[in-house]
Amino acid sequence: MKTSIRCMLVCAAVMLGACAGAPPAPDWQLNAHGAAERAMEAYLSGDDAVAESAWARARAEVARTGRPELAARLALLRCAAEVASVQSGPCSAFEALRVDASAQDAAYADYLAGQTDPVRVALLPEAQRAAARDVQAIAAIADPLSRLVAAGAALRAGRATPQTLVLATDTASVQGWRRPLLAWLLLRQERARSLGDADLGAALQRRIDLVQGAGTR
Repeated sequence: MKTSIRCMLVCAAVMLGACAGAPPAPDWQLNAHGAAERAMEAYLSGDDAVAESAWARARAEVARTGRPELAARLALLRCAAEVASVQSGPCSAFEALRVDASAQDAAYADYLAGQTDPVRVALLPEAQRAAARDVQAIAAIADPLSRLVAAGAALRAGRATPQTLVLATDTASVQGWRRPLLAWLLLRQERARSLGDADLGAALQRRIDLVQGAGTR
């Protein structure tokens, strides 16, 4: 998680971390950036206790600014991770702050929810624009987390193809992100069973068993 998601939701508003060419960041920014990054890594790895603690620290640091639009962007960062991990449900934390969010952030929240209004696609981060127009473009997204987010958004929009699911699985697997990997494997297994593909279902179950076993160490 080095560039796209972080700069997309953070650097655009000079938030949570110092960007290239920016002046030295204040303490709250550095602290929030570090906490958000720890939260993302822990969440994707399936470590809920560490993730919740880090998210709380990030929210507390952002709250020091008294700027709800920054809190909304932080909420979007968490929602993006949830969408990448095939978690259902609305982005309630963002919706509570939508009134103060920028048009770009509101458009991104709708995109995460599976709503792809052609008029508002231009407001999306660069990595997601092409994917919002053509599901095949997801494979060209270089950043792994952005690729997973795009796959999750396509799934919510009902545009994901079997190839999208394989791509998302492979992306999470290469990164060792246990939570999204398990979610995408389970989804693929469910679809394989619905199609009567017993061989694929069994192969996916072996992978699921391995991933679930990794979480018991």
